[in-house]
Amino acid sequence: MGVDLVLLNLLLVAVRWMMMLIQPMIVPLCFVVAWSLMFLVAWSLWSAVSQGLAQIRRMHQIPCANCRFFTGNYHLKCAVRPDIALSETAIDCSDYAARIYGFSSTHHS
Repeated sequence: MGVDLVLLNLLLVAVRWMMMLIQPMIVPLCFVVAWSLMFLVAWSLWSAVSQGLAQIRRMHQIPCANCRFFTGNYHLKCAVRPDIALSETAIDCSDYAARIYGFSSTHHS
């Protein structure tokens, strides 16, 4: 029992000594860690927003909504190329034909 108390006392002395050794470095270390975390969070947010905007720009290049073959029907989006309709592959669609708004040949006055 006496040996256990001596070992416990030595352990407490060692812990106190280590705390006195580390204590002057705790504040600067916490400062650096806190600002590093803030930088990483800001960088992560900036990266996510940047990638999101790039994806939005890419999706806005899809011409399907302005194509005369686009039906707007959920089951058959495009009469000519339904396999690529409203996808990134459709950006360079060779069958794209601009929808003509305005006068229609079937319209009679």
